[in-house]
Amino acid sequence: MRYRRNVYHALTMITQFGINMLVPIFLCSFIGIYIDRKFGTSFWMVLLFFVGALAGFRNVYIFAKKIYSTKSEKDTALERERKRHGH
Repeated sequence: MRYRRNVYHALTMITQFGINMLVPIFLCSFIGIYIDRKFGTSFWMVLLFFVGALAGFRNVYIFAKKIYSTKSEKDTALERERKRHGH
């Protein structure tokens, strides 16, 4: 049962990384396409694609940093608990 929970947790994390990266890229790209069609330009989609990519990388970085800090806090708490019980 523990193995299944770890697998589901890993799949959830992978999915969240993908969503955090792809949603800003798609949103910015579609907004760029809309602006380009509305004003007859041809550069907003490319520009906003890169803005979305930067936003996606920022989201992934923040998410990874949060996961790492949470894991470190759990490891520290486990270590303190072991020391307290004399293991």
